[in-house]
Amino acid sequence: SAPRAILAGDIGRGQGSRLAYERMLEKADDNGIRVVTFHYLQPDVLYHNKILWALEERSDKPLLVADAGYMYVAKMSGFAGSYDLFTPDVGEMAFLADERAPHPFYTRGFLLQEEERVPELVERAYAEENAARHLLVKGRADYVVAQGRIRATINEPCVETMEPIGGTGDTLTGIVTALLASGQPMLQACCLAARANRLLGVFARPTPAFSVADLLPFLPSALEQALTEPS
Repeated sequence: SAPRAILAGDIGRGQGSRLAYERMLEKADDNGIRVVTFHYLQPDVLYHNKILWALEERSDKPLLVADAGYMYVAKMSGFAGSYDLFTPDVGEMAFLADERAPHPFYTRGFLLQEEERVPELVERAYAEENAARHLLVKGRADYVVAQGRIRATINEPCVETMEPIGGTGDTLTGIVTALLASGQPMLQACCLAARANRLLGVFARPTPAFSVADLLPFLPSALEQALTEPS
């Protein structure tokens, strides 16, 4: 079935995020929801906890995925471990690994994180109980992590012109959400999504002037190739 989205405009003052939180609370007991992915929302620990507890009360609790601002509030709440998947980039990984930081802007060395440190950051995040059960760390190489252990690294194909296009990390989160909703196992869904997201660059042949909207027409071809390639 088609995905459902809850959207609300917010210019940083929180009104839109609060409307989205309230709507999610209203819909928390909807039947048939297999995966819930939380994304750009102003962190609000009270609302976060209410929604999490409402979803956990369900006998058919859906898979819980968090990216961007919702990862921040999941960590701040102390319930990161209740989530099935986080999809951080390397900077956000540094935030999860920093037990003191209330926001990525305040992460120690946030702007200086190097991708080579991802294994160290993963280890620290799990040691501090600030990570979901699984991680899909986005970057020059994508890392698939289960319970603190790196299970796969995807670094091909590498299309350099994808780097300056804002939102390509968001397409990865969307793809893995769709694969999970289709019934793919977690690790397989993460690997397929990382591969398909990279293949977008191969099929689209983008320039740095592209937007995500320019990439999306190539998503069916990228997914088809990722799904038919040998694992």
